[in-house]
Amino acid sequence: MTRVTVELAAASYDILIEPGAFRRSDQHLARFARADRLLAVTDEGVAAHWLAPLREQLAGAGIALDAFVVPQGEQAKSWDWLERLTGWLLDRGAERGGHVLALGGGVVGDLTGFAAGIVKRGCGFVQLPTTLLAQVDSSVGGKTAINTPAGKNLVGLFHQPAFVLIDPEVLATLPARQLRAGWAEVVKYGLIDDPAFFTWCEANRAAFFAGEPAVRAEAIERSVRAKARIVAADERETTGVRALLNLGHTFGHALEAETGFSERLLHGEAVAAGMALAFRYSARRGECDAAEAERAATLLAASGLPTTLVQAGVDANGAALTAHMRHDKKMTGGALPFLLARGIGRAWLAHDVALDDVSAFLDRERRRG
Repeated sequence: MTRVTVELAAASYDILIEPGAFRRSDQHLARFARADRLLAVTDEGVAAHWLAPLREQLAGAGIALDAFVVPQGEQAKSWDWLERLTGWLLDRGAERGGHVLALGGGVVGDLTGFAAGIVKRGCGFVQLPTTLLAQVDSSVGGKTAINTPAGKNLVGLFHQPAFVLIDPEVLATLPARQLRAGWAEVVKYGLIDDPAFFTWCEANRAAFFAGEPAVRAEAIERSVRAKARIVAADERETTGVRALLNLGHTFGHALEAETGFSERLLHGEAVAAGMALAFRYSARRGECDAAEAERAATLLAASGLPTTLVQAGVDANGAALTAHMRHDKKMTGGALPFLLARGIGRAWLAHDVALDDVSAFLDRERRRG
């Protein structure tokens, strides 16, 4: 068992990483029930695997689980499903002093956290992430949001969870594609500011995908500690430190928008392609050695992740992709900060990037296989 604390003064909370924790969920979650009942949000795919076992666990402690089930995928991060969920929470008597359980991946966590943050001006919520991406990234840090036609995560708020329970063993039922998508976020922590962890990822990739328990647990723990450290230093992304977590996301969100926020391109896949693009663009600007950019792309490609526009299934030109970027929530005074890299583990925030130059770069990238 590993406990990581996100240090945020009054909003501090613990992340518990424990193999087999799901089988002891009654012990971990009982304190968040109200009147022997716990409200939960999940999606159809997670419900098929985990809702009945969780109900059974909680029933053993005399706690009834009342669940709201949303569709799988980014379609659930919408005004429509937010309205349905907030209505359900009000109908079920959600209280400001109570907690809602987010059982699922990043979509469920984002939607649940947002709904909890606005119902009665703020209910508590806890996270039980069931995907690798949610375990190492989206369940930690308090960013919640929905998507709109203008772009991804443009409507939301910061609302920290009260507790995060991570069981690496639940990844056994995760589809291989989802596992690869989550791995992109693991690799990201090495690319941001930890070259030793990137080297560890290169050495342990095969063991991770083979399901080696110790390797998976270490990948999750090191990722969670990295994110907790960055969030504690810059909770609301005001100093620029937390912006480092967006490596690959400016390119990636544009790719997601172009593919309709659909199953055509998962978020982690878009981030992988986005990080490879960010490194190659940095090399084009003369700020990163081309060999370093190639090394980053090689690990991602070896992990079965897209590293080019073609591999991401995107045929749009540079103008179309940068048009999506103009809706990025980080846009300030008409300028868009870009996460670039000076090498492995040396990400930095550039404020002098011209979108016309990015467009020309992306037009050239369309010819890359």
